[in-house]
This record gives sequence, structure tokens and C-alpha cells, in this order.
Amino acid sequence: MTQTAGGADVLTAHAMVMLNDRPVVPLSPAISEALTECEGTNRTLQLVTSATSRVTLPLRASKAQWLVHADNGYYEGLTGRPMHWNGNAFVPLPEARDYASTYTTPPTAPIGNQLVLTFQARHGPSAVLGAHAEKLMRLLTGEPPKGWGRTEPLQHPWHTDKLTTHVTNTSSTQLIAIGTGTRPAIATSHFSPLVPPGSGTAEQTTLTIGYTYDEDPPIPQLPSFIDLLSADHPLTALLAQLVPGRADLTTEPRWTGSSAPIGLASAGAYTGPPGFSRKRLGPPDAPVTWYQLGDGYSPEYWQRHQDLLTHLRRTT
Repeated sequence: MTQTAGGADVLTAHAMVMLNDRPVVPLSPAISEALTECEGTNRTLQLVTSATSRVTLPLRASKAQWLVHADNGYYEGLTGRPMHWNGNAFVPLPEARDYASTYTTPPTAPIGNQLVLTFQARHGPSAVLGAHAEKLMRLLTGEPPKGWGRTEPLQHPWHTDKLTTHVTNTSSTQLIAIGTGTRPAIATSHFSPLVPPGSGTAEQTTLTIGYTYDEDPPIPQLPSFIDLLSADHPLTALLAQLVPGRADLTTEPRWTGSSAPIGLASAGAYTGPPGFSRKRLGPPDAPVTWYQLGDGYSPEYWQRHQDLLTHLRRTT
């Protein structure tokens, strides 16, 4: 095992290990650089923290594997699966039959809800990028994004023209945007060129909004928000779900509950399948069909989501 020039603590043929015991661990420039190095060398970045650490949403959404040191051992921060070091990397503990005990202890703060909207869009060569995320953030928080960047803390004030220039000058890039107001809001976006013969940019963005335990997310208003969004900014698809979690959008290495679907929007005008409540949204020349899947609190409705996807794949 050797130390890397980039500051990682352990380097093997299979893994790069970085130790970080900060109270809140962000997607820092050093971690981003390590992720790039791991991608180029076919390694896994394994980030080790204490059980009192939390990770930010952009770091959670990255390809880093979060390991937690507790109970005289290690476990995966997002799954609770016990792990151990085998000389090359942290791997699952073969004899483990349950979650790590620290993972199943109550969270340190009251658990609220995170409204998660994941959408896909296709943009022409001259399109201004970032407009979808800005519109949704305004609708849900009342404020535009505050800034954008590749790592945390963010490097640039919010400006869609400058964001567009950055993306168009990069073959493929992932960006972060944060909200302006008191309502926690973070968008993580991946932009890439459309596959030929298409020209322009493909976007997949996940926007997450935080709510405290005594607040009700605006689930009934979502179809009207999507209607307003698609009127100016056409969508390919959008999935809405509710995830139990901290309102500040950081993640503790503890179980907080299962996500549950709310609804799915798909570009086009659909008449089926039977048994699904649907609503036509968007302008006549770019219609979107909204399917209500559940209430956001019932994880069993993920089966309805799978059934709907199967139907849509057969009809497109």
C-alpha cells in the first residue's frame, strides 16, 4: 500500500482510500480530483469517516463509496452493510448477517422529508442550459439558484449563460446548483452531447428540496408545477418521489426510511395503461402525460412504477 501524490491515504490496485472525519464532508476539489483519478485507473474511491460525520447530497450522489468506522469495525454509510479490509479494498464482511449496529440507531436530528425530482431533457445546440432547474427551484422555493460549480463550495454565482458556455466547452460534465432562500435546495446535473445524428445536449438533473418533520411537501401542486415548467422548457421525463431524511439535505450514516414514489411525467400524449390516473400537461405541440403513482409515503407503490415503465417501453 502506498500514499498517492493527490493526498489519499491508501492506494492499491483496486481502491483509493481517503480518511475524513469532518462533521460534514462535501464533494471537495480534492475528492473530485480523486474520483477523476479513480475513473482513469479503474479503482474505487473509498471515503472513510466516523459515525458522527454526515455527507452532502452531491458527495452522496457521486461514485465515491462511503465507509464508516464504528463498533470496532466498518460499514457502508448508505446501506449499513458491514465491511472489512482484505488488503486491497474494503469488501463485505462474509459472516455478517445483519446491519451494523450503529446504522440502526436513531438519527441524531429529527427526520423530515426530501422531495426529489429527477428529470431528463434534450436541448438544441443554441439552447440556454440550467433553465429547467432554475424554473423548478423558483416554483418550489420561490427563489432562483444562488450559484453553480463542479465542487463544494460552489465557485460561480448563478448565471445560465456562463453555465451554458462551460457545458458547451466540455464533452461531459457534472454540475451542482444550490438554492438562494431559507428552503434547502440542491440540484445535481449531468450534461453530455446528444448521440449522433442528434445535435445538442442531453441533461439529467436531480433537484432535492428539504422539509422539516412538521411541514407538508407540496405534493398536490406537482402536476401544476410540471405544467408550468413544460410550457417553456419541454421535458423528456420526470420522476417525483419523497425520501425520509434531514431537511438540511445532509445524510447521516443511519437508516431513516424507504423512499416512495409520487408520480411520473413522460413526454407525449398517452391513453393507457388501464388502472393508472393520468393528466395531460404542457402545450399542445409538446404534451406531457402525468401519471400519479402514490402519495410519497407508501414504498409498495414502486411496483406500480415498474409496471408503468414496462408499459411505456412497449409503446415507444
